[in-house]
Amino acid sequence: MAIKKESYKNVNYCQKCGSKMELQTDHEAKMRPKCTNCDWIFYKNPIPASACVIINDKNEIVIIKRKFEPNAGGWALPSGYVEIDQTPAECAIDEMKEETGLQGEVIVQLGYDTEFSPIYEKVISFGFLMKITGGELLAGDDAAEAHYVGFNNLPEIAFPSHVKFINIVKALYSK
Repeated sequence: MAIKKESYKNVNYCQKCGSKMELQTDHEAKMRPKCTNCDWIFYKNPIPASACVIINDKNEIVIIKRKFEPNAGGWALPSGYVEIDQTPAECAIDEMKEETGLQGEVIVQLGYDTEFSPIYEKVISFGFLMKITGGELLAGDDAAEAHYVGFNNLPEIAFPSHVKFINIVKALYSK
């Protein structure tokens, strides 16, 4: 799949030296912005995110109503973008605490999924099944609301990757 010119429409100046960038074909025959001064190449990559399937002893999961874009007002799993100093699992633990008030730990990674992002073009979401180790459920940070919900009472979920992770856990817990 060829990289689209539109992907680089706002890449105008070099992050290293500030000089003008030009779209050029690189050594892999892919079009990328290259600095006209220092030859630094800009690589546009997917953004990593982590999503938490938090399950309680009643086999209910935690969903949040998103406060901000993308999909503000939509229902989703607690989730967020992985910071440069984090692993995806560390991000999941932090997002769980920030968005739900619950402390927890990773039980297992559920896999990953990619999807379109209106902000970053493409996101790679890592799903984690989380165990609650403390705290109290309340909306925080990017969440307008936070609730426990049974698998059969879920509202429409905003992100396809979250639906995938929920379905994996639902299959595990409905056996």
